[in-house]
Amino acid sequence: MGRVALRWLLGLFYLTAGIIHLKSPHDFIAITPHWVPRIPLVIAATGLAEIAGALALLLVARLRRAAAMGLALYAVCVFPANINQALNDIPIAGMHLSWWYHAPRLGLQPVLVWAALWAGGVVDWPFRAKALPQTAATDHWQ
Repeated sequence: MGRVALRWLLGLFYLTAGIIHLKSPHDFIAITPHWVPRIPLVIAATGLAEIAGALALLLVARLRRAAAMGLALYAVCVFPANINQALNDIPIAGMHLSWWYHAPRLGLQPVLVWAALWAGGVVDWPFRAKALPQTAATDHWQ
């Protein structure tokens, strides 16, 4: 999948998720760890952050890299909620999800981080390795 296609896929994913955070926050509130302060406010803020990040990623070229870094950081920051949901078997929409759902979900979180960074042009790995500059200090390692 090309960078542009992944950027659109992620943008639409985060835009949809952000709207759901704002329209139906109950399930997100339920999975948020209790140590997070002012949980309803945090859920609303994360919804707005997802929407802003998605729109910037898709529509504002000069903000694309910043949006990608923000969405990657967002994916890291929500990881405790995903862990909390998995470990405490917190139902979503009244449905308990098994480890057949949770294990891949948790394992794919780093992929979401990378996908945002790659789609936004922050990283090229693994598709285009950038050569290290030749210096006297690096010559002995080659």
